[in-house]
Amino acid sequence: MLTGHRPAMRRRTRRSRAARIAVPLAIPVALGLTLGIVIAVSSSSHSTPIKQSAFGASPSASASASSSASAAANGAAAATVAPASSFANGPTAMFRLGDVATAPVDGTGAAISLNQTPAQAAASMNCSLAVPANPLTAQGLATPWQLGDGCSMANAGTEGAFVEATILAPNGSLQVYNPLVVTEGTQPAVAPAPPTIAAGSAVIIDVGFNGTNLVLTGAGAQQGNCVDAFGQSVIGQVSACDAVNFYRAANAQIASGTLTIPAAGTASDGQPCQTVRDFALIDQDQSDNVVSQYLINANGQTAQATAANKTAMAGATTLSNGSDDALLSKFVLPANGCRPFTATDTTNPNGTAPSQALNELSARVNQKGTIALVPPNDEMTLVGGNMNITKTNVYRSLVDQPLLSNFTNPATVAASYCQNMVNIAPARNNLDMAQDSAFGTPVAAVGNNLATFLGNRLAMSFTNLNCGNFGLQNLATPTLDGTGVATAIAYSLTQQKATGAATTQVNPFAGRTTGTQAQSPRRFRWQAPAGA
Repeated sequence: MLTGHRPAMRRRTRRSRAARIAVPLAIPVALGLTLGIVIAVSSSSHSTPIKQSAFGASPSASASASSSASAAANGAAAATVAPASSFANGPTAMFRLGDVATAPVDGTGAAISLNQTPAQAAASMNCSLAVPANPLTAQGLATPWQLGDGCSMANAGTEGAFVEATILAPNGSLQVYNPLVVTEGTQPAVAPAPPTIAAGSAVIIDVGFNGTNLVLTGAGAQQGNCVDAFGQSVIGQVSACDAVNFYRAANAQIASGTLTIPAAGTASDGQPCQTVRDFALIDQDQSDNVVSQYLINANGQTAQATAANKTAMAGATTLSNGSDDALLSKFVLPANGCRPFTATDTTNPNGTAPSQALNELSARVNQKGTIALVPPNDEMTLVGGNMNITKTNVYRSLVDQPLLSNFTNPATVAASYCQNMVNIAPARNNLDMAQDSAFGTPVAAVGNNLATFLGNRLAMSFTNLNCGNFGLQNLATPTLDGTGVATAIAYSLTQQKATGAATTQVNPFAGRTTGTQAQSPRRFRWQAPAGA
């Protein structure tokens, strides 16, 4: 997710993710030239997730935002352009794709140091995260993960890591559990209690990060079937453990009727409630990061954000991961009369919570029509600064999205993604302007309410996905105050056709009964990374 304009040189050379959106925001983080989602650090007394007052926003609509959008809509061209291909017809992964990097490099090919001082970590915003032994077991989930390489959870705004497990029992019941992250060398403020896991359950662990690149270390990374890279090319902030096995189990249970995914429902605008695969929601790096939160005390010790811990740790600060999933679950859905898909969560003060995996399952079942999937022009899928289909597929495998054929032209997918974004997002944002203007902003430094935040974020996504390279125009025009905060947003609803976009729903897997993985597994699985 993103939040601020970032200069092209910084994006192309460092891929820095300094500012990440958070829920809620309460620390000063420099966002003016940065993309991503700004993390949140707030007093525990202000961590109620959906109340507008918790985000420091006025409950009344912004007149400038509403009138600006309305004027643009009334003058917009009515011509309709057919959606470009979603490239959503391929198979999903059937076995683990990708690797755990041991000599990591970033998306430009630059080496990532695993021996940093705190000062170097603050400059690079790269960190390591040690995975505990047997991380998929109840005891492993209750064992803290350790943030290292000079990084500290006390600097969670740019160095914080967050871990989120979703557990599927054989009878179709679901639960969420947030394993704790501690700074290397510290002890938890409160020792985690292990979850109760039924025999035969499937467990996925999703990892989020507020910095630039996160590298998994420790024996648990292999024991947990974790992935953070294609070869040695790290997927930026994204990593997960046993993702493919979890989603295979979940999809089998959905097919058999054992697991029921609730309908997304209808929003107050009369349209289907949004999902993480809706072009109205996505940004430059969709489907990234998690919903989990932690508490931190004045000594820098962290604890799970349970109801008991919040009571016991009076005055503690709540740490959050900037996340598309949090934006959807805690802002966009409640602002528009919708509810997120949740499950029991003993580590959440409310007793239930959404998760990245729950959001992806909901999107898989509920998202219809033109479906947004991780594109090859996402900065976290680049290899040596270039678009790469195989790394894109590694990312997609971690969130149960259909894979691209190895023979797909990445520029065609990128052009199609950009076309669908510019033709779908402005119209939905404009339709929801009144509701979003009356809802608190995720990041006060980006927009003064949810509507202006979403508009500014969309404008930045257009730039950072390089959509202008495909003959498209940016249709979101934010009005910024003297500090760079969007106070109004205007949309043109003119439909556009991207140069090089696929005009039909492409299925390069047609006629292949088992998919590319079965035909050419060496293209998709790398047991011995070769420094890619």
